[in-house]
Amino acid sequence: MVNLTRIYTRTGDDGTTSLGDFSRTSKTDPRLVAYADVNEANAHLGVAVASGDLDEDVLATLRRVQNELFDVGADLCTPLQVDPEYPPLRVLDPWVADLETDCDTYLPRVEKLRSFILPGGTLGAAHLHVATTTVRRAERAAWAAIATHGTEPADGKGVGGVNPLTATYLNRLSDLLFILARVANLRQGGDVLWEPGGGRQAAPERHRDARAEGLEETAAETDD
Repeated sequence: MVNLTRIYTRTGDDGTTSLGDFSRTSKTDPRLVAYADVNEANAHLGVAVASGDLDEDVLATLRRVQNELFDVGADLCTPLQVDPEYPPLRVLDPWVADLETDCDTYLPRVEKLRSFILPGGTLGAAHLHVATTTVRRAERAAWAAIATHGTEPADGKGVGGVNPLTATYLNRLSDLLFILARVANLRQGGDVLWEPGGGRQAAPERHRDARAEGLEETAAETDD
């Protein structure tokens, strides 16, 4: 049970903060950047949920994800340890599998991609597009933390590493949120599509070919 009796503590006035294992680190630590980005993504999801412009099943999925993002943040802020006395929250493979199941459930509702999609449409979709980009940034930040701290538990000679499944979870979540933004736009008849050249003129054949190749590459990256 979390019991917050004070919001300000002044302990961070020297530019450091406590991690989940009570060790201190700089507020510029890549680990902190990662879970701050996760927190920001969660806030964007809160706005999307509050918009009142999403279907009930989508809302239920997002509320579950919001709880899971708190757990992702808890994982990122707690260095890996060997046999901790009190095992902390950790992202596990089933969490990633659940997101993949969600993707497979919602994707059949929308048409196959035939162009890049502009962020926008309904209010709910617009907020989900913002959340998608923020989650992608959080994933990059998680990989940066992994690159700095590694993925090995502490051995008494330094700070423990970062659970790589946090980055994997964020990768799948960005895919899911992109799909959910498209589902949200079914309320207005579908996606807002990119028009090459801002629609000022028909795209030359070579641009259309490049667009098709780009879509194929995007689809391949989504499967990574």
